[in-house]
Amino acid sequence: MSDDSIMRMSLDEIRRQKGQTDWERVRREAELDAPPVDDPDFDEPEWDFARAVFVEAGALDPDDLPEAKKPISLRVDRDVLAFFKRQGKGYQTRMNAVLRAYMEAVEKKG
Repeated sequence: MSDDSIMRMSLDEIRRQKGQTDWERVRREAELDAPPVDDPDFDEPEWDFARAVFVEAGALDPDDLPEAKKPISLRVDRDVLAFFKRQGKGYQTRMNAVLRAYMEAVEKKG
């Protein structure tokens, strides 16, 4: 990432920014128990979470082990993190498996 793409702001400046979420639409849809409206900017492919595979270190030959994971900082909604943590130990591995299944579905779609 280059320095010209980094934006520095004070906490007050950030708090004054207007979000882009249409909260009124979200409230209306929640009241009507309506499914989310299709977003033309995000055409989500169909994919199956059941294909997510968990790999345990002792289950494979050393030559067959997956690449080492790259540590990153990732911001996720609190309820999403809580959901994965409620599933017990290995929540980060499960999150990675879900992301991998999504990536493979998008790549398969082309």
